[in-house]
Amino acid sequence: MNNELNSLLFNLAMVFDKPTGIANYAINVANHFCDLTPTLLIAKSIEHFSCYQIPDNMTPAQGSKGHLRRLLWTQFRLPQIYRQLKGNLIYSPIPEAPLYSKCSYVVMCHDLIPLRFPVNTSPLTNYFRFVVPLVLKQAKHIICNSEATARDITDFYGISSQKITPILLAYDEQTFYPQATVSSESYFLYLGRHDPYKNLQRLITAFAIIANKKDYYLYIGGSTDSRFTPLLKQQAAELNILHRVKFLDYISETDLPIIISNAIALVFPTLWEGFGLPVLEAMACGTPVITSQLASLPEVTGDAAILIDPYNTEGISSAMDWMATDSQARSQLSNLGLERAKLFSWSKTGKATCEVLARYM
Repeated sequence: MNNELNSLLFNLAMVFDKPTGIANYAINVANHFCDLTPTLLIAKSIEHFSCYQIPDNMTPAQGSKGHLRRLLWTQFRLPQIYRQLKGNLIYSPIPEAPLYSKCSYVVMCHDLIPLRFPVNTSPLTNYFRFVVPLVLKQAKHIICNSEATARDITDFYGISSQKITPILLAYDEQTFYPQATVSSESYFLYLGRHDPYKNLQRLITAFAIIANKKDYYLYIGGSTDSRFTPLLKQQAAELNILHRVKFLDYISETDLPIIISNAIALVFPTLWEGFGLPVLEAMACGTPVITSQLASLPEVTGDAAILIDPYNTEGISSAMDWMATDSQARSQLSNLGLERAKLFSWSKTGKATCEVLARYM
């Protein structure tokens, strides 16, 4: 391994002030890269790391414009930085890297959702169709977050499984732990984006079946999306439960574990997921989990969750009703989740990632 100070460049161009899944992964795994003495390519410096400042207008906060700026920066400016800093390897926590350049790189691929649920007019779908396969084929190695994602990479792109290392993600144990308080409302919780593949329409329909049984509420956490959120609100209104469905928007890291801990259950009926961080964070808080039997979710939960068919609305509703009315089952699932969560740590994820990167430096 090359021991030059700047041999590993960790590209954090997508990190911004309101991090969600991918940015949280990047920040947390970076904290365990110290032995590789990386230089972080980042807009805001992080203590105890060598940092190279890059523009702050290339993040998801700027939407598609930010994505386009980042892609141009990746292709044209990043190779210059690589030469300037005498780079030996780039690690990118998303499938973005300089193509047809002399830069060596390893990338992380979280999921292939844009291919599983394609929108032909979406730039992201076209990016995954035409650019991502080039990025992955030119990479020295590919890290992904589950066996399910590894299978997708092989199935969609024909890339050998020997070039792929699945490394499960983790959670921050200093943040996510049981924090029960007295809540005035009995609520189910969903966390994540509002995209159609997250299956919120079926979740709202399922909730409507039991909403009036005992003044239950459904809290929907995650940044509102002008494309999808209004339709979900309209659906709740048509079902006469809009007063029972609360759209919380982005939830701060301070409030998130408290909101998770006090929910009847996290209901996460997604149609596909690369990993599913909310599921792990809920288990760590001792909150029962109802989630899909598809993709990576069984890898994450083991036997510590109720696994449902996400296409079966009545099945989702029955699982919610069971958790709301059976305190013994809820307690048992809570304990199973707490034990399951102990198997995951950013230290373990970071160490496994470092071992892969060290092979290519």
